[in-house]
Amino acid sequence: MPIKSKSPTADEIAEMATRGEDVSRFFTGQFTVVKPVRRVNIDLTEGMLRELDARAARLNVSRQAVIKTLLRQALDDATRTVPKRRAG
Repeated sequence: MPIKSKSPTADEIAEMATRGEDVSRFFTGQFTVVKPVRRVNIDLTEGMLRELDARAARLNVSRQAVIKTLLRQALDDATRTVPKRRAG
């Protein structure tokens, strides 16, 4: 039975690349870029919180997920409706 070698660490792959070795076999080309997240605080009315919580319960997701989704939609809509300024 062949012995399965362990995968190299990121540092070992970096060293291999530095030596000019082909390290492409260690990369699948499928990855997700994780952007840094900053925490913010917002003040909402009780009514808004009730609406958010109702929607979150209906969708079976967190309040934060609802806020992020609605905010993303609003930003996308605002971007689409703002006319581009002409240079002049």
